[in-house]
Amino acid sequence: MKIYLDGKFVDKAEAKISVFDHGLLYGDGIFEGIRLYSGNVFRLEEHLERLEYSAKAIMLKMPWSRKEIADATCETCRQNGLTDGYIRLVVTRGVGDLGLSPWLCPVPSIFIIADKINLYPQEYYEKGLDIVTVPTRRVNAAAFSPAIKSLNYLNNILAKMEARQAGVQEAIMLNDQGYVAECTGDNIFIVHKGEIITPAASQGALKGITRGAIFDVAREIGVPIREDNLTRYDIWNADEAFLTGTAAETVPVVKLDGREVGNGKPGPIFQKVLADFRRRVVTEGTRI
Repeated sequence: MKIYLDGKFVDKAEAKISVFDHGLLYGDGIFEGIRLYSGNVFRLEEHLERLEYSAKAIMLKMPWSRKEIADATCETCRQNGLTDGYIRLVVTRGVGDLGLSPWLCPVPSIFIIADKINLYPQEYYEKGLDIVTVPTRRVNAAAFSPAIKSLNYLNNILAKMEARQAGVQEAIMLNDQGYVAECTGDNIFIVHKGEIITPAASQGALKGITRGAIFDVAREIGVPIREDNLTRYDIWNADEAFLTGTAAETVPVVKLDGREVGNGKPGPIFQKVLADFRRRVVTEGTRI
């Protein structure tokens, strides 16, 4: 496997960063997870725009143009002979001293990995996920914006561990007001009386690229869609529910906290969303 690291392609075993890199020491950096479908990098421009927004939000000045990063991303796929897979694009603050000061990290670092990924076993895409609500709450949006896709995912990891302890694949995280924010690595949508509803970013949800694609899909298939505050009660009594994410793609939810969602099977609106989404992923993006 070839890894793009600071302008060069190196073998996996040689892809190393310094122990003084602030991305490692403090989670001071940003990333994007991107999908490759049949030689098409899905919504690459949207991912790189979000990367730029995250960089600006944490005052990390990237010395590379969007085109340079896009070209490096596509070339990483070509170097590894991939036509379908998952791309992890990471930018760290770079090497500094042992203090917090980011201004002592003069040169940021970038690396790109292109590989395969299977977030959930295939059976769950067909029969649906059984998920739970976990005690770990989403970080308050006033403390740290959920729109920043940073390297510090410890909040999500703790929730993921609690999901595993409960014997399920995924979990819902609430915010400090008790509203649904998102899952540990996915956005959540419900279907209620023919309408698709999802939590707003202000409630702690990441502005997912796949999440945005679902808004486009809903308009295409003629299903109303909106953001709103959601509680566990709303999901328990939804007609359907499903999760979205770059790694997860789109997967149905059939049970929450031991309660069946709808009739306990993937619903008809989800099936329409899935079909349109699958059509889009091979056409909307950048050819490698």
